[in-house]
Amino acid sequence: MEVMEAIRNRRSVRDYEDKPVPEGKLTGILESARLSPSARNSQDRSFIVVRDKEQRRELAQAAGHQLHLATAPVIIAAVGTKPEYHMPNGVPAYPVDLAIALDHMTLVAVDEGLGTCWIGGFDQEIAKRVLGVPDEYVIAALLTLGFPKTIPEAKPRRALEDIVCHDRFRK
Repeated sequence: MEVMEAIRNRRSVRDYEDKPVPEGKLTGILESARLSPSARNSQDRSFIVVRDKEQRRELAQAAGHQLHLATAPVIIAAVGTKPEYHMPNGVPAYPVDLAIALDHMTLVAVDEGLGTCWIGGFDQEIAKRVLGVPDEYVIAALLTLGFPKTIPEAKPRRALEDIVCHDRFRK
């Protein structure tokens, strides 16, 4: 599958088959995160692969009872291990670095016939406790992963001319 096709086919999947993700597919998805760029090539990140049913249930509770976290065969927690570092532009590096890595993973997952859903709405402290993440680190997002039972329709997107400016910002 070409990259633009994977981008067009990507959906936020919230309905998964009760079927394990093959190890080879999971390894390829994680490899895409490993190869993704990071600020200063620091690679200040970690990924926790969660398959344990009870942990997935607890993470679903931490996310306001979003049940698809409990039913997805895999959850990947993206952890920033140096959250205090800010790039020279003043922006924290870890959310940018992890967003790039998660995006790589979602596109490889589509190519592998898998679905994902990016979860940012969860209780940080509960998720850290469930996953054993030290206080000084930050879980930036959770990514569900599995074979889609249903694939949602594409959501509308704004027109290119509505989001692109040339030479100077305009609203």
